Amino acid sequence: MLHRTATLLAAAAAPTRTHLPTHTATARRTFAAASADTPMRVAFIGLGNMGLHMASNLVKAGFHVTGFDLSDKAVHALEAVGGYAASGVKEMAARADATITMLPSSPHVQEVYTGENGILSGASPSAVLLDASTIEPAVARAVNAAAKASGVSGGVSDVPVSGGVGGAAAGTLTFMAGGDADAIARAQPLLDVMGGRTVHCGESGAGQVAKVCNNLVLGISMIGVCEAMNLGRKLGMDPHVMAGIFNTSTARCWSSDTYNPVPGVMEGVPASRDYEGGFGVDLMAKDLSLAVAAAHQAKAPLPLGGSTLQVYNMLSEAGYGRKDFGSVYKFLQGKKPDDKM
Repeated sequence: MLHRTATLLAAAAAPTRTHLPTHTATARRTFAAASADTPMRVAFIGLGNMGLHMASNLVKAGFHVTGFDLSDKAVHALEAVGGYAASGVKEMAARADATITMLPSSPHVQEVYTGENGILSGASPSAVLLDASTIEPAVARAVNAAAKASGVSGGVSDVPVSGGVGGAAAGTLTFMAGGDADAIARAQPLLDVMGGRTVHCGESGAGQVAKVCNNLVLGISMIGVCEAMNLGRKLGMDPHVMAGIFNTSTARCWSSDTYNPVPGVMEGVPASRDYEGGFGVDLMAKDLSLAVAAAHQAKAPLPLGGSTLQVYNMLSEAGYGRKDFGSVYKFLQGKKPDDKM
């Protein structure tokens, strides 16, 4: 994940390896900029929990992927699966047919695209630019407008995702896309590798609107599942039995049947590994703050959304910021982040 945007843009961009990976039969060559015998060149900026999996899937599908992140460990992980490292942004974007960003927040996205050594200072007019971050819809629209003003014909498509780290690893993410239909169509070979579904939500910013609303529901539903599971446990109910009832009744939801927050109920979810390696509390709080801000701007009542944001803020203050957002269950039991369950 990128924490210091100024450092990112100050770095000189020069790939550390120059040989191409062996491309597979599934390698995509659909962009005009890629010849019939050359894999499409993709620049991927932001190799966090989500971005690294997404970039790795592109490598495995035969794309030539150059990655950048301030974490050397993340870059080395991409290299380990056949990707390439770059030391900066401008030149890697200039050499790419497509550039994808997966960044923490609106200021990161603005600076990485529009900064002095940012993507738009190097991208070609025909480049496909995809931002998979979750940011303010207004910022998505502003960055798209800046890209078009700089001469990039398709602008920047906002393509935030749903599906979590598991979906990123499996290549089954849902992309909520906003922007020009032609630009999104050109990017479809990339999106098809990283995800299982792409929904064109409308014009620039519409993808972010869909994502903010989706995560508003997700944040609220997770707290509901955690409260109910904790109540059932305190009243003597076996969590496995309770989850089975939820998952076959009107309480059924993704937070219960796919991502259950109670340790021991499901394998392969963050709750099974002390809430590590999932969607962090701080990230959920960030997304909910976007929803609250958008609701304020639109004068839309958001009583549950506001209260939900406060719950995740309380968890963050209690030291749960980097834990998966399902750790609400642990918090409700009065435990500290490092306490054993």
